[in-house]
Amino acid sequence: MFLIDTSRNGRPVYDAQVNQSIDAYLLERRPFTGHGLLCYINDPAVIIGRLQNAYGEVDLAYLKQHRIQLVRRTSGGGAVYHDQGNLVFENIVIGDPAGFRDYQAIGAPIAAALRKLGVASATVRDRDDIAVADKKVSGMAMVKHRDAYAAGGTLLFDLDEHTARQALTPASGLKIERGIKSADVPITNLKPFLPATYQDWTITDLRQYLLCQLFGVDRLEEIPTYHLTKEDWAAIDDRLASRYGTAAWNLGKNPGFRHFASRQTAAGTLYVNYNLDGDRLTAVQFFADFLPLAALEPLGAALVGKPLEAPTIAAAARPVLPAGVAAQTVAALLTSK
Repeated sequence: MFLIDTSRNGRPVYDAQVNQSIDAYLLERRPFTGHGLLCYINDPAVIIGRLQNAYGEVDLAYLKQHRIQLVRRTSGGGAVYHDQGNLVFENIVIGDPAGFRDYQAIGAPIAAALRKLGVASATVRDRDDIAVADKKVSGMAMVKHRDAYAAGGTLLFDLDEHTARQALTPASGLKIERGIKSADVPITNLKPFLPATYQDWTITDLRQYLLCQLFGVDRLEEIPTYHLTKEDWAAIDDRLASRYGTAAWNLGKNPGFRHFASRQTAAGTLYVNYNLDGDRLTAVQFFADFLPLAALEPLGAALVGKPLEAPTIAAAARPVLPAGVAAQTVAALLTSK
């Protein structure tokens, strides 16, 4: 096993969309063989699973107000909140797929390191997480690609739990059937369970400790390391621009819908997922970063069955328009190519 250095120009990368793009690039492009380990920290972000509805899991207006990124990962799992009190670990295993779905192999070394630190109750549970005092401190997920797989998760150390609750609460109480709903599992931060000796630790201290334990060394400099090259970064940047940094991926990659569009308005950004049968709308779901989902539900319902023609859409939209949305904007959103 070796460490994968994700710093750029000697500086850590905290952008969650960039870090997600690195994960996917390494898995799909295979710039090395063997078992590499990523271990990084994100700025505030909500990470949702590949098959989840963004607008069913998060309060988009809250994310915009508090400058929290929304990022869709390539693996499954539920919605989680990241900030600089949260450590992300990811195993990229290329050429040896036998360990795929073995969550014990991923989590047990981390749980053992925590027990060595004095957190006696740290254990890997059957439902793909690491728990302390029977509460989740780490959720794990995996994704396979040919003879390679990515397997990792998060470790809650000193997460802002209030912000996490607000960000992960949808802006309305509407029941949304499409996609995968996140499980409501009791979570806790790890820091309160550390012995008094380590209560002044930062997330960086925890990262250093875990890496040294996982690699059996005394100093980070002793760990065998793969450094991302200029060619790696060029490919990662290209993937960000074409996919992982786009609204179509992070917001619109939604099971049950084939089409996605977004449009900037004076109030914020309006998004839509929709399906067509010929030239008629058969399903329409609007969401926005400036309105609750409930305010947009009548608009989507009013357009079902209408042809994809700007005048017809504008006319059907006018009686049910929420504040801050114009009929012409709705029509342009659905009909502009």
